[in-house]
Amino acid sequence: MSVTSLTSLKQEVRMLRSFAVSIVGKDTEGVYRPPFVRDVLRAAQMQPNRRFTGAADFLAGLSKRTHV
Repeated sequence: MSVTSLTSLKQEVRMLRSFAVSIVGKDTEGVYRPPFVRDVLRAAQMQPNRRFTGAADFLAGLSKRTHV
């Protein structure tokens, strides 16, 4: 495979990836920005740091994070 072919292939993959992100980002409420969609999808793949046992526990955890 030549360098030109490889460069062309990389550009095509980049365009397809951008297209896929734009499709995922469409919603009945509007269109989400591709960087936001990437961040959300990346966060969804991460392992959780903590499991909450209920609403009060969740809110207490949020409160601790905002007052630090």
